[in-house]
Amino acid sequence: MSTGIWHQIFNYDDYGQLLALVADSLIAAAVLGVVGGLISTFVMMRDLAFAVHGIAELSFAGAAAALLLGVNVVAGSLAGSILAATVIGAMGVRVRDRNSAIGVLMPFGLGLGVLFLSLYKGRAANKFGLLTGQIVAVDTPQTAWLIGVSVVVLLALAVVWRPLTFASLDPDVAAARGVPVRALSPVFTLVLGLAVATTIQIVGALLVLALVVTPAAAATRVTASPRLIPLLSVLFAVASVVGGILIALGSSIPISPYVTTFAFVIYLACRAVGAVRARTGWSRRRATPVAGLVRP
Repeated sequence: MSTGIWHQIFNYDDYGQLLALVADSLIAAAVLGVVGGLISTFVMMRDLAFAVHGIAELSFAGAAAALLLGVNVVAGSLAGSILAATVIGAMGVRVRDRNSAIGVLMPFGLGLGVLFLSLYKGRAANKFGLLTGQIVAVDTPQTAWLIGVSVVVLLALAVVWRPLTFASLDPDVAAARGVPVRALSPVFTLVLGLAVATTIQIVGALLVLALVVTPAAAATRVTASPRLIPLLSVLFAVASVVGGILIALGSSIPISPYVTTFAFVIYLACRAVGAVRARTGWSRRRATPVAGLVRP
């Protein structure tokens, strides 16, 4: 029995042929890893991990509705994410109001998603994939959607990167300097919604935090540099998703456990490195622009 379980988890009998079939998926995964790593940096700065989960639930509901109606699942996921991001962004920067709205949205979105999946009479794998990810099976049109939305997210981040960083770390000083802090909050939440909708295609609605929170959380354990944190976060996210796909090939297990395990191992390694540096007195180089990112 143990051998059978091991064979389900790691099976490389026809690895060469399978690898050729997922070339497009690997490209899409790498692009989405870049998006997840960059977005993760601001999620940590702005303490939006709970918001990511709330957006993911509405995105799941939108994808489930699209599956039921027989339309593009990625488009449905985007619609749900945009709706959630609009509501959360309208709450402004007050954490209490924002978290209250998210706490209401999460069960509502999950309930709608369960309803739509219950009404759907198609393949059970399609239902399961919305919760656990299925990028290995995405087709060419879906890949084009994912890459297209990812490009939009990257362009938006390039435009707002500097003012958003300032507004995220010290909103009062940023407002005094003329940065449109209140306007940036809904803008970033909308960009976050787009990123979450695409990332769900990799790890599913239940485990999206692994690519939109964990990479930057790991990076902040080993550096405080405003340049290294985004770079390491992207590196960790890409390694997690591409590595997860490469290991998952041939197995009968959904891809998400491999991706999330990769991300978790990277986080543990970074945490261990940070602990060793602290014990040996080798403190991390401090950098004022991202001081708020450093965890005690």
